[in-house]
Amino acid sequence: MNAILSLKGRDFLTLLDFSTEEIMDLLALAADLKAKQKAGVPYAPLSGKTMAMIFEKPSTRTRVSFEVGMIQLGGQAMYLNGNDLQLGRGETIADTARVLSQYVDVIMIRTFAHQKVEELAEYASVPVINGLTDDDHPCQALADLLTIYEVKKTFQGVKLAYVGDGNNVANALLAAAAKVGMDIAIACPPGYEPKAEYVEAARQIGEKTGATVVVTHDPLEAVAGADAIYTDVWTSMGQESESAERLKVFQPYQVNEELVKAAKPDYLFLHCLPAHRGEEVTAGVMDGPNSVVFEQAGNRLHAQKAILVSIL
Repeated sequence: MNAILSLKGRDFLTLLDFSTEEIMDLLALAADLKAKQKAGVPYAPLSGKTMAMIFEKPSTRTRVSFEVGMIQLGGQAMYLNGNDLQLGRGETIADTARVLSQYVDVIMIRTFAHQKVEELAEYASVPVINGLTDDDHPCQALADLLTIYEVKKTFQGVKLAYVGDGNNVANALLAAAAKVGMDIAIACPPGYEPKAEYVEAARQIGEKTGATVVVTHDPLEAVAGADAIYTDVWTSMGQESESAERLKVFQPYQVNEELVKAAKPDYLFLHCLPAHRGEEVTAGVMDGPNSVVFEQAGNRLHAQKAILVSIL
């Protein structure tokens, strides 16, 4: 537990900030907390602690999982949308960070620009958790790792294929896979690749952990021999004006019954949700026997509880 204890007071902005050992410890803690909950064992180490949750992007899973997680751990969570804060009326992020630090023990924010989360963390005197930005989604990626590990029992020799938009989820998965030594192949249309700095960082980390990192425009190449296949919506929040164009561009990247034949027969299907059946994935794959999307969604709760316990 030494690595876990050393996370006290740390921000959780990207998995790139954490060592392989720290991530594996977080996963072990998440699994332990999940087992405790299933067994009905009370565990409330955060009694008296309070979390401010800032939402500039709406959410189902992020809000419910963080709020429920904080309650289960004995603390309380406070929902704040953009209209509840002075941020919308010109207060600086730095001033908001300083003020909230006087009231709460941890801040979680779900927003657009990654720089906003970094600035909030710079000026807050309490830990800041990235609930999602346009660049990264580390809480989701930690839950994804937990989901894969529960079934495969290892990351060594495991191949994760991501097919679709090289968005914040793809960036986060690059960091996550590389850190734990899991191979990752990402297939996306030209011009929709993950951020170059995440690809480069993942490749450098992979040289130490043994993870291979492939970015291709060929979905069959990515999925060939995969142990897990992952996709996300083709049009994310804030991209609605591009929807018609994206539907055309991404059509060859649909995860369907034909594409998954290239993976291992016992592949896992993952999706961070919400899903648009008939667009990025067919209903047959989404609701099929290889799908673990709802277990994956449930693991958001346990992964985030591990983060909260560790940094508080």
